[in-house]
Amino acid sequence: MKILIAPNSFKGTLTASEAAEAAARGVRKIAPSARVDVLPIADGGDGLLEALLPALGGKLMRSLVRGPLGGPLEARWLLAGSTAVIEMAEAAGLRRLGGARLRPLDASTRGVGQLMAEAALRGAREIVVGLGGSASNDGGAGCAQAFGFSLVDRRGRPVPPGARGLASLAAVFPGGARRLLRGVRVTGLADVRNPLCGPMGSARVFGPQKGAGPREVAFIGRALLNYAGVVRECLGVEIARLRGGAAAGGLGAGLAAFFGAELDDGAAFVLERTGFYRKLAGADLLVTGEGSFDAQTFYGKAPGAAIAAARRAGKPVAVACGVSRLSAASLRRRGVSLVIEAGRLPYPAAALEAAVSSGLAPMLGRGRS
Repeated sequence: MKILIAPNSFKGTLTASEAAEAAARGVRKIAPSARVDVLPIADGGDGLLEALLPALGGKLMRSLVRGPLGGPLEARWLLAGSTAVIEMAEAAGLRRLGGARLRPLDASTRGVGQLMAEAALRGAREIVVGLGGSASNDGGAGCAQAFGFSLVDRRGRPVPPGARGLASLAAVFPGGARRLLRGVRVTGLADVRNPLCGPMGSARVFGPQKGAGPREVAFIGRALLNYAGVVRECLGVEIARLRGGAAAGGLGAGLAAFFGAELDDGAAFVLERTGFYRKLAGADLLVTGEGSFDAQTFYGKAPGAAIAAARRAGKPVAVACGVSRLSAASLRRRGVSLVIEAGRLPYPAAALEAAVSSGLAPMLGRGRS
């Protein structure tokens, strides 16, 4: 039997690689003769670099940039020939706050723009930006400023960082950014389909995840509407209703507005580039998963895309997770044969290993060994 193990990261506990190796150890305990293929996956959020590095090759770079609240930090990115891969959460993610209080009105994506500028200066002609895990609601304004765009208020002064600055934004000027962008193609990998503005937009749906209360959500919503209006007037780009524009606090919309980026389905991009579909074709069983297995899994997340692909291919699927919130009927409709729960966070890799070993034993027709 050949088993493909392709989990996403278990946020706050295990990276995708750690989860995959733990699940593989669990499988080998009960099926030592099985051929196990380990393939960490991602959807544009946490774990994008580790998912794409084996497939693309190249070198992990480290650059000193400004973090979400302006302090210096070292961020990783991947340079593979003329392709650069940037995981925005490395420079502007919630995890880079370092225990600081959430500041949803002030957090910025400036560090992401710094990474993009360095990649372009180093010869990258394709820049892929993973969108997910953001601490910011600035719509990618900080990213654009770091790349050389000028964002000013009615008096011609640079606007402050974060969503707070978008409320006073009056004009946008390219500055020297166009020259650096010449010949560079930018792609944003989104794990959501929400537009930048409106009832399902960035502020209302994702603002609370970044620490925004009701008043702050309302302020951010108005600020993003002003931002979208200024971008439309100055750059001729409509971003308010852009599909996926809400990704990473609106960075998806910012990439489209300032860099002419296409917003791709992050999960589909990663599965294609890592050879997932080819590996799935040769597998007898897929084991995928993430920390919380729920309805959101099937709205742009990598495990949801993997499950859908397995269903199309007629392959059985086992999901290893921390906690599942889906009904048995829903699982059957999705083509999931088995759900293995390791328990609520936090838990070590050993707990996932033991859960996979115990959960798969009946399916593989063996007891523990």
